[in-house]
Amino acid sequence: MKIKSHVPKGNKTDSWSNAEADFDNGNDSLVIFGNPVMESWEKPYMKKLADTACLKGGKVLEVGFGLGIASSFIQQNAITEHHIIEANQDVFKKLQDFSKLSKVKVFGYQGLWQEVINKFEENSFDGILYDTYPINEKELHIHQFNFIKTAYKLLKPNGVLTYCNFTSWGNLRKEYKDDYEMFEKTQSDKLTEIGFSKIKLHQVQVNPPESCNYYQFKTILAPEIIK
Repeated sequence: MKIKSHVPKGNKTDSWSNAEADFDNGNDSLVIFGNPVMESWEKPYMKKLADTACLKGGKVLEVGFGLGIASSFIQQNAITEHHIIEANQDVFKKLQDFSKLSKVKVFGYQGLWQEVINKFEENSFDGILYDTYPINEKELHIHQFNFIKTAYKLLKPNGVLTYCNFTSWGNLRKEYKDDYEMFEKTQSDKLTEIGFSKIKLHQVQVNPPESCNYYQFKTILAPEIIK
């Protein structure tokens, strides 16, 4: 079977916030500018990311709302505050609806993370989950590292960071023998350079359908990264 992979092309950062978000089949998938941003089969993985971000309890930051899957799982944990950044205006409306029914108070921020991150103080979060879409081909494999540099400053000592880049890893994974080699060769050194040294990897079983254009493997890693 030929492994599918998706490369985002032609999207401009300054137009992403106003782009129409298409929630297919009710809330089964999210498409923006024709790009598959998120699909509901990711649930088992989103649960692991959410639970990891909440390991320390307290105040949690989530970057990228998407279909709200991880957000729902975060709400099931023993945390005190749930902060969410979302760039797209249509998705942000979904976030607002979600916040009205949330158990733990949700603080929503519309905009790219670069535009709103200065609202937060250093050493203020117990956990952070980063899961945004690479808006264009240039950002495909690297956008998470720009944020992680900031995340290091935002985390309290002993705070936990977790993240993923489905679209990037769906492309990279076919070049390596397994998830662990892919992570070691493409992620670990950059995390160490930023200042993280305690990295634990959890392999999660997933079952993407053949129709999925951005990920075609049966496992993916959820990193647990401690400051």
